[in-house]
Amino acid sequence: MECSAIRVSARFVIIGIEDGGLYHTAERYEYTAVPMGNAAVPEAETVSGHTDLAVTMISSLMPDMVYQMSIWSRSQAPVTLTVHTEKESVTLNVRSFGARGDGISDDTLAIQTAISVCPRDGRVLVPAGCYQVTSLFLKSHVRLEIAENAQLCGTKDADRLPVLPGRTESYDEKSEYLLGSFEGNPISQYASMLTAVSVEDCIVYGRGTLNGNADFTDWWDMRRWKTDFTAARPNMIFWSHSKDMLLAGLKVINSPMWTLHPYYSSRVDIMAVTVENPWNSHNTDGLDPESCDGMNILGVRFSLGDDCIAIKSGKIYMGRKYKKPSENILIAHCLMERGHGAVTIGSENAGGVRQIRVEKCLFRDTDRGLRIKSRRGRGKDSVLKDISFAQIRMEHVLTPFVLNCFYFCDPDGKTDYVQSRDKLPVDDRTPQIGSMQFSDIECIDTEYAAAYFLGLPEKPAGRITMEHVHVSYKEDAGSGIPVMACGISEVSRMGIHAENVEQLVLKDVTLDGCEGEAVSAVNTAVVQEG
Repeated sequence: MECSAIRVSARFVIIGIEDGGLYHTAERYEYTAVPMGNAAVPEAETVSGHTDLAVTMISSLMPDMVYQMSIWSRSQAPVTLTVHTEKESVTLNVRSFGARGDGISDDTLAIQTAISVCPRDGRVLVPAGCYQVTSLFLKSHVRLEIAENAQLCGTKDADRLPVLPGRTESYDEKSEYLLGSFEGNPISQYASMLTAVSVEDCIVYGRGTLNGNADFTDWWDMRRWKTDFTAARPNMIFWSHSKDMLLAGLKVINSPMWTLHPYYSSRVDIMAVTVENPWNSHNTDGLDPESCDGMNILGVRFSLGDDCIAIKSGKIYMGRKYKKPSENILIAHCLMERGHGAVTIGSENAGGVRQIRVEKCLFRDTDRGLRIKSRRGRGKDSVLKDISFAQIRMEHVLTPFVLNCFYFCDPDGKTDYVQSRDKLPVDDRTPQIGSMQFSDIECIDTEYAAAYFLGLPEKPAGRITMEHVHVSYKEDAGSGIPVMACGISEVSRMGIHAENVEQLVLKDVTLDGCEGEAVSAVNTAVVQEG
């Protein structure tokens, strides 16, 4: 067993335990955090507990304190770490600013005031209680703690939410100020429960809950999807053009739409968080990084009604103008449950996506495992490459591996240009799929197909390598559509289908219970190794 301190803040430490487990550890571990001394904080006490999670937040620590931490199990000798928590300038309790936490009063202004006046490296504390809020705007160099048994509860009344204009031209008419975003376009939207615009070095953490308060009588009612001026549902968290942001420990539930949406931001970390939305809620993606650079998504549990993680980089306007890819993203020790895709790339990927690493994760009961969605029209800057999955277990994932360059969402998604299987001219509208690698992956109870790779005939996908991949099928497997493209028939217990791929390399790939050909290839060079 190896143990490390992944992140240290003033009031908590996030530890990582490597013992061969994925989201859960192989064993249950005990831990203690013993204060080693700080005369200015005589009330510091030993913190102890237990965990079976590979990424765990240990909280209730004191600032500017040296702790000796020990982690052990019945079969593992103690591992000792020494950590020094960060300094904290002051704590501002939102109750002191008039917040009631009674579940009835609107506490937005009181909490916002505490955030606005908090000094650098200060903590805004939301203690136990239910706080009704609309939209809160975060501030640089502030730590916001939602304590255990505290809940921020969102509004159902759209008239109480401020609107973020999507695109505002500057006075010189040469530049623009971007605020709102909806599905890859600069469209006005409602401000989120926690909104950050050009914020840096901000931490939101705790043992409490962010509750979007959505249900099928309001935000999830399909008739409320769009209005003539704005995206008609807010995200839970929208962090725009921000950097050095951390979300840790919290439970985020019942989002009106996308749950976590970092946008044109860098160094955004999501750790030890739980995201829960009903399996049949509409567009309640778990996490949608859009044109973000540098993210660590560690120890997060997703259970929801759409894609668990959907990595994006804008539709056409944003991708072509700013050419800002999503890149350098690590996803590890996460649990993806239900939802359409465990890790999705696209379909709004006009700025490109690259250097994505997914490892040591568990996918359970999702429609697809890896899901790449693209289509003609995304453009020449839509280059998807350097994508790797390693040490993944998929349980009852209907189709574990999907690449679809004929994704038919959007108003023109079913036009001849998008859906034609003919070899069309390569031009500025043509996207590109580069290299992908999948290794050490176990898939059980697969139903539809092991893999369905569908590239463009005029621009085939690059090299796809599958190494040490084992797929077994559910005995009573149903049938269904493996990819959302026109002309695709239902399949059941299908093997690997590769169409318009430069090279498919298979090393130690086994399919137990496959019906029909193990590998079917069209305009694809298949290389069997080992």
